[in-house]
Amino acid sequence: MKRAPQLIDDFVAESLRVKTQFFQENRERIAQTAEIIAHGVRNGRKILFFGNGGSAADAQHLAAEMVGRFGPDRSALAAMSLATDTSILTAVGNDYGYDHVFSRQIEALGHAGDTAIAISTSGNSPSVLHALDVARANGLFTVGFTGETGGQMTDRAEVLFRVPSRQTPRIQETHILLGHIICELIDRELFPEAYPTD
Repeated sequence: MKRAPQLIDDFVAESLRVKTQFFQENRERIAQTAEIIAHGVRNGRKILFFGNGGSAADAQHLAAEMVGRFGPDRSALAAMSLATDTSILTAVGNDYGYDHVFSRQIEALGHAGDTAIAISTSGNSPSVLHALDVARANGLFTVGFTGETGGQMTDRAEVLFRVPSRQTPRIQETHILLGHIICELIDRELFPEAYPTD
């Protein structure tokens, strides 16, 4: 049996392998996606993040980076997590079923030109899939963060980022780095004066 220090080395090595492969393969698509989102935000659109469990935590985290600040001080950006309002989640879950907890909010809050960022390590969460369907039907730009297979998200998001792993922790570690990179690229696009040394 491996001892804890060796296990730690293995975990870190695998996390680095997954991240390195993912970002090498998706560098241009990430840049293009951030540019599209920034264009929407510049024109008064917003970003809606959603997911379940750890992905809900990522959705909340990334929305906070946009509304607060990611790096240098700048104006607040319009973003929100659809996974944080317990009254809406429980009301919709009770009255319509849990599969509708995000789609109902997109129906209420989403407009053409907004961005919907769906996060699901499996790509098979019914609540996330249903929300993507509603977002696309309403003209939102849809982006998916998922794992190696893509699951049922494969044909539902306009841009799908598939992390080359089937291990949930490794997928989630890459998702949050991807989210941070998109946040910084948007910041740099919208507020170049905040990054004067580049």
